[in-house]
Amino acid sequence: MPPIGYARVSTEDQTPLPQSEALKTAGCVEIFEEQASGGNRARPVLARVLERIGKGDTLVVVRIDRLARSLSHLLEVIERLEAKGAFFRSIQDPIDTGSPQGKFTLQVLGAAAEFERALIRERTKAGLASARTKGRVGGNPGLRAKDPAALRKVRLARQDGYMERLNQTAQDWVPHVRRLRPDMAWEDVLRVVNGPLPHDRHWTQSRLLRAVNVYVRDGFLPAEVLTRAGRRETDDRLPAIVAAIKGADPDITLQAICSRLEAMRERTPRGRTSWQPSSVKMLLERAERLGLLD
Repeated sequence: MPPIGYARVSTEDQTPLPQSEALKTAGCVEIFEEQASGGNRARPVLARVLERIGKGDTLVVVRIDRLARSLSHLLEVIERLEAKGAFFRSIQDPIDTGSPQGKFTLQVLGAAAEFERALIRERTKAGLASARTKGRVGGNPGLRAKDPAALRKVRLARQDGYMERLNQTAQDWVPHVRRLRPDMAWEDVLRVVNGPLPHDRHWTQSRLLRAVNVYVRDGFLPAEVLTRAGRRETDDRLPAIVAAIKGADPDITLQAICSRLEAMRERTPRGRTSWQPSSVKMLLERAERLGLLD
């Protein structure tokens, strides 16, 4: 199937046209363009691309810095693609996860990132040990003295850090929560949220509820999402889940929905683990009759 292209520029003064032309030359029929900073991981167009891509698709960029500015972000995106059975290729860099050479390059990059983290840990330990030999004790003096002002400052810093981490992952869960609650039970919302994510980024229900409560408190989500879900007939559960997946990506194919349901470990109406497009089509038709599709 034709590869999917992603082009990014940082400012309004720049144009993505040269990138788009290079992507067309590389065989991309569908190209997504975005104007955003490379340091911003929460890019709406990139989030839509990663949601759109399914099994067997290939995401193509002109250079890897158009996709990510840090090695950790690059590896994170590639892990998400691999979890969906998709591939990544950079035209001007030797990275093509669909080829043995590209996979080897990726492994080298991953090893370099882990080596860098290990060096930082060792330098930190050495610095702390050196400070202790000189009689210096690490930490905040105000915290050691339990000063109320210092404790409040640390508490606010932790809250800010938590909000920053939530904002980086908001694209993964906020649209689903906004659209599905309170019509769908939390356990089913959780399955929809975790469906496209790699296993190491899966949410637990308690973590998701905590995040939602914080966003409701700060006005980023309506309070209605926390109200109790109404009882739903057992036969309506699968149509609701399929409608939720379709609502998140109206252009998603029946086969991609099958892959998503299998990743969520949802069983077919007959109890099978392998889904067929005909079964998904039947559930979508039922969801439409139930008024679950926009």
